[in-house]
Amino acid sequence: MLRGVNVGGKNKLPMKDLAVIFEKAGCGSVATYIQSGNVVFDADAKLAKTLASRMASEIEKGFGFKVPVILRTGQQLASAISANPWLPKGIPEKELHVMFLADAPAHEKIQGLDPARSAPDAFCVSGQEIYLHLPNGAGNSKLTNAWFDSRLTTVSTSRNWATVLRLAEMTMH
Repeated sequence: MLRGVNVGGKNKLPMKDLAVIFEKAGCGSVATYIQSGNVVFDADAKLAKTLASRMASEIEKGFGFKVPVILRTGQQLASAISANPWLPKGIPEKELHVMFLADAPAHEKIQGLDPARSAPDAFCVSGQEIYLHLPNGAGNSKLTNAWFDSRLTTVSTSRNWATVLRLAEMTMH
């Protein structure tokens, strides 16, 4: 998952070109989903370990901008879906989002987050994911990637719940 591509006319990256970059790196069964930097592919463990930094470097070389690349296996996506704390509460799926973090944040950094920063929005940090309940939409929330990244000293990318479900589904084929 790439952060900040093809958003508001910035960081333009055609998905066909993105797929080619992953194929050239040795990934198989490469498929993209919508225009916002979602790529599903097959790769062995050795390749996967270097892929995030390698893809970020290739994108910067080929397109002239830096973009965070966050990887998750199909199993990790499935686990993130089953661990969503908002699902049992019956919250409408259109209000659910997930931030995927490059690194698991330190406990003391999580404790330093302000849960009332953007009421009625709510969040729950679990491992390398932040589960968001955004009843007024992501565009109206102060729970942004920049805010979490600066406080947790990591890099994140967000996806709405429908996209998370679709990406997980794509990993099963």
